[in-house]
Amino acid sequence: MNIADEIRRLHELHQAGALTDAEFAQAKAKLLSAEAEASSTHNAAYSGLDSSLEQLNRFRRSTTDCWLGGICGGLGKFTGLESWIWRLLFVLFTCYFGAGLVIYVMAWIFVPEEE
Repeated sequence: MNIADEIRRLHELHQAGALTDAEFAQAKAKLLSAEAEASSTHNAAYSGLDSSLEQLNRFRRSTTDCWLGGICGGLGKFTGLESWIWRLLFVLFTCYFGAGLVIYVMAWIFVPEEE
């Protein structure tokens, strides 16, 4: 049952005389405070997701540290690792899994250049 159904049920009980004015007010306040608490918990869980998405949106291709598209230089600035480590990882993923080149080209297309 959602909060509106619960309040409607309480109102019907109050109209029928099963609940006094004080009991109705207390039960309604309890329902509303429980809903507000659940909403704040829900919002706190998503605020962490928002901050990580904001950080991901700051990722840019490098214009100064680039060999091909600047992806490895941008990853180096974004993560704090040296860009040569990222270049090595892309070469290894290309040689062993075949996916490194595809990932690099996709990032080259979709990641904007730094300003």
